[in-house]
Amino acid sequence: MSPKKQPPKKVNKSRETAVLEAVPSRKTGKTAAPTPTPAIRSNNKLELTPRSAEQMSRSGSAASPVAAREEGVEGRYVYGIIQASQPKTFGKTGIGSAGENVYTVHHGDVAAVVSKTSVFIFDPTRENALAHEHVIETVMTTNTIIPMSFGTVFRTEDDIKEVLKSIYPSLKDVLKQMQNKLEFGLKVTWDRDRVIEELKRDHEEIHRFHQELTKKHLQSTYFARMQLGRMIEKALAERSADYVREIYDALRATCVASRDNKVIGDKMIMNAAFLINRDKEGDFDAAVNKVAQKFSDRLNFKYTGPWPPYNFVNIRLKLERAT
Repeated sequence: MSPKKQPPKKVNKSRETAVLEAVPSRKTGKTAAPTPTPAIRSNNKLELTPRSAEQMSRSGSAASPVAAREEGVEGRYVYGIIQASQPKTFGKTGIGSAGENVYTVHHGDVAAVVSKTSVFIFDPTRENALAHEHVIETVMTTNTIIPMSFGTVFRTEDDIKEVLKSIYPSLKDVLKQMQNKLEFGLKVTWDRDRVIEELKRDHEEIHRFHQELTKKHLQSTYFARMQLGRMIEKALAERSADYVREIYDALRATCVASRDNKVIGDKMIMNAAFLINRDKEGDFDAAVNKVAQKFSDRLNFKYTGPWPPYNFVNIRLKLERAT
């Protein structure tokens, strides 16, 4: 996910490596359905090395722009990149308590959406994360935005322009690919204990083995319990895969691309993001709700969005030492 770093020798300068990459998503919004499966997965990953530009951020995990606070130094917080030839403003909603104006910094017909800020590491508090996302959501109502990682801060507008200039062709390409597209998040969970009881009752092989254990009072036999556990886990994986396949097939026709994310806990069987054409949002909503209704007695669906394409392309700027 991150660019390779050259082994540093004695250094004074820094060189940024801009990476347009896929990163995980999050959020909350609607309620209905999900699906992974790599049939139409999109992995937009481009590694780019711009010419020098002194960016203050080391956007690693959730937030880390600079090494330390620089008292009295004013920088620019960057939310994302849009296509725009003329200056734009998006209200006094900038991150931080001052409510700074959100505006654009340009190179040709691409622009960074920024607000003024002191140069320091932003903590990923709920307040800061919501402020960051609020700006992006405001911008995306009228623009296609490629979101930057939380906590990306540059020292000057000239630094921003230099980075835009250095990766301009790739930015244009990604903006074109993401034009008028939205992301939706979908998660599916089930009651695992209930499913296990159903398998003991309905799965022929598991039912027969479980009955034998019960009749012969072998529940306490370690190897017998291990064997039953393996049989149940295998059946759970098969049933989960069947559900995922069915849901994915139901949604395939209405999306442009999908991306699987790691499931969390033993109740979640699916955690995916979908890229949708803006004019197909209604079709995707209908498909999600239809499949959720189909499985309403067995599965729980969480459907969130719309979001910018967090899972399909993102810009992370890594400080790479240059000799």
